[in-house]
Amino acid sequence: MAKLEKRNIPISLPAIGEEEWQALREPVMSGWVTQGPKVTEFEKNFAAHHKVKHAIAVTSCTTGLHLALTALGVGPGDEVIIPAFTWVATANTVIYCGATPVFVDIDPLTFNIDPSQIEKKLSSKTKAIVPVHLFGLCADMDGIKRVLPDNVKILEDAACAAGASYKGQMAGTLGDAAVFSFHPRKTITTGEGGMVTSNDDLLAETMNIQRNHGASISEEQRHHGAKPYLLPDFDMLGFNYRMTDLQSAMGLIQLAKLTDFITERQKWAKFYIRGLASIDWLELPEIGKEYKHGWQAFVCTVKEDLLPQGRNAIMEHLQQLGVSTRPGTHAVHMLNYFKKRLSIESQDYPAAYAANETSMAIPLHNRMQEEDYQYVVQCLKDI
Repeated sequence: MAKLEKRNIPISLPAIGEEEWQALREPVMSGWVTQGPKVTEFEKNFAAHHKVKHAIAVTSCTTGLHLALTALGVGPGDEVIIPAFTWVATANTVIYCGATPVFVDIDPLTFNIDPSQIEKKLSSKTKAIVPVHLFGLCADMDGIKRVLPDNVKILEDAACAAGASYKGQMAGTLGDAAVFSFHPRKTITTGEGGMVTSNDDLLAETMNIQRNHGASISEEQRHHGAKPYLLPDFDMLGFNYRMTDLQSAMGLIQLAKLTDFITERQKWAKFYIRGLASIDWLELPEIGKEYKHGWQAFVCTVKEDLLPQGRNAIMEHLQQLGVSTRPGTHAVHMLNYFKKRLSIESQDYPAAYAANETSMAIPLHNRMQEEDYQYVVQCLKDI
């Protein structure tokens, strides 16, 4: 294959366009620009796609995690188990509740929480666990459930996992509740935004009320009721975590494209795996046959014993060639706030530490063309 000329390939771009633009007209013209009928429709369609009873739209995955943890009863004095390698929001939301995040190391092959490390972190204070389906690959839920006492709640951090599944069961149905993200780096986007899912009727009702200040009925129900001039009662403490109809109008269009988006990402992930297999210093992602990977990101590991210049030098080199990369995410226990607050050291979780230093995401998104993927492979093979 002839050498390709230099290209500029971002790490991610949202696949949005004319359809999403046109979808905004209806809420703008109707006046329903906050939570209204489009939110209801988006929730219904998202729940159907993920084969779950309830879906509750929120302002972000972060607020969704906070909402779900609160509804699960997490509070001061409780401990919540989370993986050491994840986005900081997973840990932050535990602290929002007054609880303590307890880190567990990861499986270096999947970047997900290592079930064999969980049992030793359980205590009488353990209220919940938040397994993260990192980069679109579901955590080993059977392995996790084998070591958990029945009283410990499971909240899936499915930020990256829209459309993914584990042993034929959709992400969002694998615990007591789950939370998805619609940030622009995710497979589908509403700008900011998130979705909480659950098969628990009471839990879903509680979260539905709490996301709307604790109001007994939603604004849509009140405006369409017999007495719209009366304010609702407030029976519990709540938050303003409501998604807007503007976001949901866009989300409906994006959700209809989710299956095709993932199919395309699967195709190019296989292209990468074939094209990069001969690079001895690059460890490629592995997935089991029982997993449907959502491929929110394609994250490799740079084997620094075989490439002494290290991961950061590779990322700088690729940046000069027009190929954007990022670390997979960060090891939260290595961030200054958590090191000081919890008195932990960077080396306390060696697999997460290694992932922090050597993981590398390369471009994979639905705005890329075949020549873009070829160029990324060419640049990596030329090193």
